[in-house]
Formats: sequence, structure tokens, C-alpha cells
Amino acid sequence: MKKWKTTLLSTALLLALAVTPAHALEYTFDGPPTGDFGTPTSTEDIIQTGAEPANKDRSKSSALIPPGFGTPTSYLPNSGEYLTPNLAADGPLSGKYTLTVTGGTGGGTPALPGAVDSSAPTSPAYPTTSGPVTAFTDVTADLYYSNGSLGTLEIPSIGLSVNIYQGTDSAALKKGAGHFTNTSIWNGNVALAGHNRGVNNHFGKIHTLDTGNTITLTTALGTRTYTVTSVAKVDVMDNTMLEATSDNCITLFTCVMNQPSYRWCVRAVEA
Repeated sequence: MKKWKTTLLSTALLLALAVTPAHALEYTFDGPPTGDFGTPTSTEDIIQTGAEPANKDRSKSSALIPPGFGTPTSYLPNSGEYLTPNLAADGPLSGKYTLTVTGGTGGGTPALPGAVDSSAPTSPAYPTTSGPVTAFTDVTADLYYSNGSLGTLEIPSIGLSVNIYQGTDSAALKKGAGHFTNTSIWNGNVALAGHNRGVNNHFGKIHTLDTGNTITLTTALGTRTYTVTSVAKVDVMDNTMLEATSDNCITLFTCVMNQPSYRWCVRAVEA
């Protein structure tokens, strides 16, 4: 009898559970607001450099070659080297850019040795129908050393001795000084870039150079000594100091700490 009552009680409990209202077991979920698929994990700074003219040249003539990843100007809008600087309306040959002199402990006035001819240079030099001869030496396979470098740069006054590699991308600057590929490697204007902070801060002191300090360039073509004529802070889009020249000179670039709109530019002429 007792066993029968226990069985009956258990059955009654099971029936009570079975008739529990269905809504007691239902759940509702609030969907995310439209377009909100997650909380941003970072922010992006937008740098506004000024109003853009309505008739801005957007043709291939003003196309820019993007800077290498990790380079001082890689995150800046409209940065990079012009694909065809002699055709670009806003390019370095347009005459719109000027130098802002600040630099070196001894100051100095920017110098552009020799007049610049805007037509394409050849190696080592070419004659023009009027005006001076623009010197230029191309980088060829026979100018590379066994370690992959194009030579060495030495500045005794700041204790610098560094190898030079082709290009100004992150791979080249990680190893040493980088050579701007659209500039000469021997005759004329040799332009180089380098980091000024971190492990590879090879150009960290070039802004302290004084006029008269010496710079030595050694390549497979020989060794040449230059004398510093100017230390200047220039606009990051100012590429006038990359132009070919008739005289032999060397130009060094690096970024300016906490001032992404500018870079240091050191010019030295053959002694």
C-alpha cells in the first residue's frame, strides 16, 4: 500500500511539471543596434593638411609612389615620391616649395649647388642646349658590394659610420642608411635617408651638424669628401633637395621628433 502511494505521488509530480506553462521556459535576446558589431579597440588620428583645391590634378602625372612600411612618413596622407616629378603640377619641380631654415648649432643657409635641369639625366652626365650640365650616376649591378650595400657613409664629428643600401623602405633603413632610388649614387646629388630613434638611430644627430663639418662617401667608384653647407628643417612634402645638380653634393634626410610635418635636411658639397 505504501509503495503504491509513493508511485502515485511521483506520477502526480511528473504531471504537474508537464503542464507548466511554456512561457516559463522561453528566453528573449536583445539584438545589437543596427551597425554596431563591436566596440572599437583603437582610434585613428586623421591629419588634415589644409583645404584641397577644387581643380587638384588627379591624373597619373601627379601619382605618388607610396613610402615604405614603417618609414617616418608612412602614416602621413599624400606622402611618397612623385612617379613623374617633372610632370606633376604640385611636384618638386613646380617651384612651389621653399626651405625653412632652423638648424644646426651653427645655423646655415640652404644651398642648392648648381642649377637644376628638369629633363631626365643620364649617366654620368648629359649636355643640354642651354644651361649647365646636370650630373647623375645610376645604380648598376657592378656597384654593389658582396654584403649587398652600395658603400659607406662616415661623419666623424658625430661618430657615424654606416653602410648604405638601395631604397628608403623599412628593410633598407633597418640595415643602415637608405639611398633614394631616383637620385644619383656618385656624380651630382646623392640623397640618403636614415632613422633618428630606436635601435637603428643612425641619423639621430645629423641635425646637430655645423657648417664646415665633413662627410665622407665611399662607393665602388671611389671615396669623396663633402663639407656641410646647410642644416634645415623642411616640409615633409618638400622634395626640392632631391633634385639633380650639376655639382657634386650629398643630402641627408631624417624625421623630426614629435613633428611629423617636417624632416631634417643636411646638404654638403664636395670639398
